Amino acid sequence: MSEQTLPALDPVFFDVAPHAKAWPFEQARALVKRVEQTGQSEVLFETGYGPSGLPHIGTFGEVARTTMVRTAFRLLTRDQVPTRLVCFSDDMDGLRKVPTNVPNREMLEACLGMPLSRVPDPFSNEYPSFGQANNARLMAFLNQFGFAYEFASATDYYTSGRLDDGLLRMLAVYDEVMEIILPTLGAERQATYSPFLPISPRTGQVLQVPMIARDVARGTITYLDPHTGEAMETRVTGGAVKCQWKADWALRWFSLGVDYEMAGKDLIDSVKLSSRIVKALGGTPPEGFNYELFLDENGQKISKSKGNGLGIEDWLTYASPESLSLFMFQKPKAAKRLYFDVIPRAVDEYYSFAGSFRGQDHAAQLENPTFHIHAGQVPSHDLPVSFALLMNLVSAANAEDMQVLWGFISRYAPGAGPDTHPELDNLVGFAIRYFHDFV
Repeated sequence: MSEQTLPALDPVFFDVAPHAKAWPFEQARALVKRVEQTGQSEVLFETGYGPSGLPHIGTFGEVARTTMVRTAFRLLTRDQVPTRLVCFSDDMDGLRKVPTNVPNREMLEACLGMPLSRVPDPFSNEYPSFGQANNARLMAFLNQFGFAYEFASATDYYTSGRLDDGLLRMLAVYDEVMEIILPTLGAERQATYSPFLPISPRTGQVLQVPMIARDVARGTITYLDPHTGEAMETRVTGGAVKCQWKADWALRWFSLGVDYEMAGKDLIDSVKLSSRIVKALGGTPPEGFNYELFLDENGQKISKSKGNGLGIEDWLTYASPESLSLFMFQKPKAAKRLYFDVIPRAVDEYYSFAGSFRGQDHAAQLENPTFHIHAGQVPSHDLPVSFALLMNLVSAANAEDMQVLWGFISRYAPGAGPDTHPELDNLVGFAIRYFHDFV
C-alpha cells in the first residue's frame, strides 16, 4: 500500500514545539539527536504485527502512538526531514498454535508449522491465506482511522530479495549472532537453535533445526531433514529461509534502516538482544521505548490468540474512534485495564479536552491530548449533553429507542435534535447500545 498524505502542520507550533513536555515530544527529541549525529536525510518509523491472530487494540495502539511521535518529530524539525511509517507483518512466521477465536480450527490444526501466508483462510475464500486475511483486517482498520503508513509483508520482503543483503550478512556473522542468543536459551533449545529457519521444500513447513554446515561464499546453509535424515543444502536468500523472530527483528532494523520502533514491556529483553544483533550486523539499533501492557478484566495480558480483552470492533460499537486514540495517548508507561467499563470515561474525557483546546495558547495546546490525536487539526464539537448524562438518561428512562431518548435530551438542551447535533445523535446510539449490553 502506498502511504496516504500526511496531515499538514500549522507552522505556528514550530517555535513552541522545542519546549513541549508531552511524551511524544520526549521520544521525538531522541530522533532529532540521531539525525543531527548521522546527517541522514530521512527517518523511518516501524511497527510490527504478528498475524497469527485477529488484530486487536494493542496492535492499533502501536500505530497510533508511533504516529504521535512522528508528528512531534515533524514539528521539532519544522517538517524539513521526510518521514515514513512502515507497518510490517510477520506473515511468513510458522503457525505455532491454533487461535481459539477463529472458525474451522480443525483445518488450521492440519497446517501447524506452515507459514501464515500459506495457511488457508479459515473465515472464507476471500483471501488466499490466513495471514493475508488478518493483514486485510488490520489495514482496513488503519485506513478507517486515516493513518499515513506503508504496509509491508514479510513474505513479500523475503521472497522478493529485499532482505537478501541482510541475510547474507547474518550468515557472515553467524557465530557472533549465536554467541548473543545461546546464553539466553535452555540446554535443550541451545542444541537445536539457529537464527535461520529453512522452509522445507518437501512439506512447506518452517523448520526449527540446527545447522550442520554453512558456506558464506555460496550463501548457503545445510541441515538434516527432520523426517528423512537427509542432508539438505539451501540458500539463505530468495525466501528459502526466514529468521527466528529476535534475529528477524534485527534483520528488519538493519535491512530497512529503521530509526524508531516502540515495543511492549514484555519485550524489553528481546529489544536488547535484537539491538545487539543489529550491531553485530554492522547497523545501529532504532530509538524507542517500552510501553506497559494492556490487561483484560481479570488483569491478564491481552493475547491475539486468546482473543481476550477488547477487540477493535468492540470499542467502536460503543464509542467514537477519537476516544480510543485518547486511551492510547494517556500514560503509555502505566499498565491499564482495557475492558468495556473504561469506555464511558474515555468518551467524556476526549470531548472535555477537545472543548478546551481553542481557549488555550499554542504551548498549552501541545500538551492537550487532542492535539496529538488530530495532529493539531482538532475539530469543534457542540455537545450540550455529556456521555455520562446520556447513560444516566438511558438508565432512568429505560429507553432503548433513540427518539424516546431525544425527548428527554430536549429538556436539557432545548432545540437540539438529530439534525442539529449529529455527533450527539451518534453518542445517543452508543449510549443505548452500551446500556443494553452492560447495564
